Order: sequence, then C-alpha cells, then structure tokens
Amino acid sequence: MKIGVLGAGQLGRMLALAGYPLGFQFRFLDHNPAACAGQVGELIVGEFNDYRALDRFVDGLDVVTYEFENVPVEAAQYLSSKLPVLPGAQALATAQDRAAEKSCFKELGIPTPLNHNVNDESDISKALGVTGLPAVFKTRRHGYDGKGQLVAHSEAEALQAWEKLGRVPLICEQHVPFERELSMVAARQITGECVFYPLTENWHTEGILRKSVPQTNINLDLQSRAESKIRSVMDHLGYVGVMALEFFLHKGRLLANEMAPRVHNSGHWTMDAGCVSQFENHLRAIAGLPLGSTQPLSISAMINLIGHAPEVDSILRAEPTARVHLYGKDPKPGRKLGHINITAPGLESLKRKTERLSKLVGG
Repeated sequence: MKIGVLGAGQLGRMLALAGYPLGFQFRFLDHNPAACAGQVGELIVGEFNDYRALDRFVDGLDVVTYEFENVPVEAAQYLSSKLPVLPGAQALATAQDRAAEKSCFKELGIPTPLNHNVNDESDISKALGVTGLPAVFKTRRHGYDGKGQLVAHSEAEALQAWEKLGRVPLICEQHVPFERELSMVAARQITGECVFYPLTENWHTEGILRKSVPQTNINLDLQSRAESKIRSVMDHLGYVGVMALEFFLHKGRLLANEMAPRVHNSGHWTMDAGCVSQFENHLRAIAGLPLGSTQPLSISAMINLIGHAPEVDSILRAEPTARVHLYGKDPKPGRKLGHINITAPGLESLKRKTERLSKLVGG
C-alpha cells in the first residue's frame, strides 16, 4: 500500500518510520523542499492549492492522510474525489476553525470554557460579558503552539488584542484557572471500533508543549469521561485515524480546549512505552487493519527538544536508557527539533530521570 501524506514535517516523518515495518510506502506533499519527512520518503514539492501538484502527488497512491490541520479543505475535497482521504474533510474543516470546533463540542454536550465569537470590534464588550476577565483572545484559524493568542485583563487590553491579532475573526474564551492540562489520544476504524490511550498530563511553556506524562494511577472515572467525549466527536465526524482531544481539568470537570485531527505531540511517548504507537495505530486505521493495543508497557515521560538539542552523546551519558528522536530539522527559536522518551520501573526513578534530562535540555 502506498500512502500519501499532506505535509512533510516531523509527524509525517514518524508516520513513515512506523509504517515501513508494515510494508507501506510513502509520498509527501509540502511547499518546503527541505521538509524533514523528505529525508525518509518521496517528496513532491508544491502548494496544497496547486491542482497540478495535487495530481502529481496522488498518482499511484492508495490512500491520503495529513500530518497537520491547516491543509486547505478544498485540497482534501479534491483528492477525495479520486481516492480515500482519511480523516475526512469534515474533521479538517471543524478543527481548522476554533468557532466551528466549539460549536461541535456544544452540539455534542461537551463542556468547554465560556466563549464568544468576535467578528469585529463591536463584539468585544459582548464577549467579555460572557467570559468575564481575564479572557483569552485567539485567532479562529492558523493558531498553534501558543501563536495567535493573547490574554486580556481589561477591556482596554482586549481592544489591544483585537489590533495586535490583526483585526481578524477571533474567539474570546474564559481564562480557566485549571488544575491540570490533559489530553486523550484515540484511534477509530471505519467500522466505528475505537481504542484509547491513557490520559496524559501536559506541561507547556509559552504555549509550546514541554513535557507529557501518561497517567499511571489512572482515575478510571476521569479516563472513562474523556473516552466518552472523544468517542462522541469521532463518531459525529465519521472519523478514521488518530485524534487528540485536549482538556482543562477544573474543579473535577473536563473542559474541552481543542482537538487535533492527526497524531499528536502528547502521544509521542507511545513510540517507546506503548504496545502499539499512535503512529502505527493511525496507519492501521486508514489502511483498514485491526487496531493495536494501547496498553502501556511501562511508566514513561516525554520531553520535547525546543529551539536547540544537546548532543546525543550528552543525553545518553546523562541517561543511558533514554530514547532520543531527532527530526532532522535546523535549530531555530521555538522550533520542535526532537523529543526524548524516558521509561522507568517506578515513579521515583521516572521523576529522577525526567528532572535530570529536563535540566540538561532546558525544559
């Protein structure tokens, strides 16, 4: 089977590395001729709205997927007239627009932070009347890793946010004093069969994920509630593949923050501590193969390498059991260059290893 991936970043790269042992072949489409997935598979260089590039890309493929959610919906729709594109265009359209995403959650009865759409400056006072202060203003489109977001503590700051974010459609959200940030990664087959990984706790700095730790002593009620919520979203969208749903835990409630219609950074621990990784399960789902076990093989943690990466030698000297995954990308402030997966026989050992490596990488 030959799989096409729209986008050729690190997620596409890791999809290919997970798929080669299964006998799959891969082709990527990206505008960047130096995109890192091109190091491990065929790369077509072109824009997603260039239909000649799309025709070259699709020739000989069996199925298409994507590794980030800002692929134009029109491109997914065009390709889906020729072969299966999984997940489908509806999931892509929903995840691309924060207002559509929140509307989807509301329709399914999934709690979210209080929110209100801001289409022009006159909507700001009304929005703050819904959310209160402080409030978070986010661009409805093209926001990731904390980009396109500003916190306002007053109406004056809210007006400044409107200007600084480019006077484009925004969503204004309640600033939630959450106890924990959690994510649920799940996979769904076309038959509706679903598998769920353990809830993972995440820590961010300046909007960028720094560390993820899958929960070991899982609160079964919390796990069950998260599974129910992500299943309802996937069923509603007729979803096929891996999805992540991010939550704020606040006073015992799971408030849905956003969804990602793809494999997710907070699921990278599954590469070395999961029975079957999120990448392999995504490929199994879109290829119509049976889904694999999501049972962890050991307790673990994941640390992102942001902006710079220490020499592999220094990482392995600090922790010989560390599993280092570099993405083949040039250093740049705020850029995800790789990650380290850590496993341990117990929580105290995991904590010591994580603290030692976090200090080394500056996480």
